[in-house]
Amino acid sequence: MHVDIGNALDAEPRLTRAALERLDERVADAHDRIERGRADAAHGYAALNLPDTVDPDAIRAAVDRFDDPAAVLTVGIGGSALGAATLTDALGGDIDAYVLDNVDPAGVDALLDSLPLSETVVHVVSRSGTTAETLANFLVVRETMADAGVDWTERTIVTTGPEGNLRALAETHDLPALDVPAGVPGRFSALSTVALPVAALAGHDLDALLAGARDEADRLAGSLFDSPAYAYGATCYALERRGAGVNAMMPYAESLDSFAEWFAQLWAESLGKDAIGQTPVRALGATDQHSQLQLYRAGPRDKLVTLVRPRERPDRSIPETDLEGLSYLGGGSLGALIDAEFEATEASLAAANCPNVRIEIDCVDERGVGELLYGMEAACVLYGELAGVETFTQPAVEWGKRAARGLLGGGDFEEAAAVGEKRSLVID
Repeated sequence: MHVDIGNALDAEPRLTRAALERLDERVADAHDRIERGRADAAHGYAALNLPDTVDPDAIRAAVDRFDDPAAVLTVGIGGSALGAATLTDALGGDIDAYVLDNVDPAGVDALLDSLPLSETVVHVVSRSGTTAETLANFLVVRETMADAGVDWTERTIVTTGPEGNLRALAETHDLPALDVPAGVPGRFSALSTVALPVAALAGHDLDALLAGARDEADRLAGSLFDSPAYAYGATCYALERRGAGVNAMMPYAESLDSFAEWFAQLWAESLGKDAIGQTPVRALGATDQHSQLQLYRAGPRDKLVTLVRPRERPDRSIPETDLEGLSYLGGGSLGALIDAEFEATEASLAAANCPNVRIEIDCVDERGVGELLYGMEAACVLYGELAGVETFTQPAVEWGKRAARGLLGGGDFEEAAAVGEKRSLVID
């Protein structure tokens, strides 16, 4: 992973090289804390050890029983689904990959109606085995399969904790079951048993994914000027402290669109604490040059734009044309066009003094995606250390979960009472 922070300096809000050099002393201290956490496999920090602790052979063995499936359906939510979507959308694969991560009845029915159920592998992911959305959706999937005459027990793999409903279900029906890694929050679990089974089913090289992540782990160092991940995390932190409370993640590769969604959860859930943290915004180049760029360039000076692209990509030629005014396109390529769009956006933002960062990977392949995911996780952890927040907790999310369970009769939770206290001003 290559990170260029040059356009983040001396823009508005103003961040200087001298300020980053002063911040680098704190980066060194933060790196020491991170390394101690990794050495102890402490909660959260254990995520940064996954390239060395995950067992790809166990994952491959768990999915080997499924012969040439046509599709795989991940049933999960948040970190239990976004990692799988990121990997399969980025890398493609030999089978169609789908995610069921919402409980909108129309959406659930439409997805299940479109699946070749007898040729679909279902991967159910919940650490607790009690996640309401995930378990409700799985019950619907299971019923739909049974109604279609499909033996769901022959088409299901589970990733969960050591106990709970899913673990008991797997033991009762002899389902292949993988362990959610200990000490790894869901949003940091893309490079683990939570997402890698889907990558394995799609025919991807797990070893290369982990090798890319390991390469990025080896580049973590006591200075932001020696570590791409830390350079990005420290720059984001420093800009947010100066007023850039929005971080627009804008990949220039359609295959990385889900990556921007994954990043949004990682950044928001980890860093949105104690009235600080950047608000992640999802964008896609070049599409959102025609929708969001106007605001980034000419709106309030509260944004950092992160531009992501591969240095190498498949290409497609543009046919020659005799249409007036379009001859400059004919004979070129779509790859050259999207790279020109990338560089024009970067220059446009810089000319307007809007801070932006360029992140590049060599290619959108297993190694490059492994580097990118690990790099963003390490950047997030460093940001949390510098900000002094509890990076690995999500109390606001848990509050909402308790309220929902109380409303559904899943327990006596005082948070549910707050629903009745809603203020209303209805205009009909």
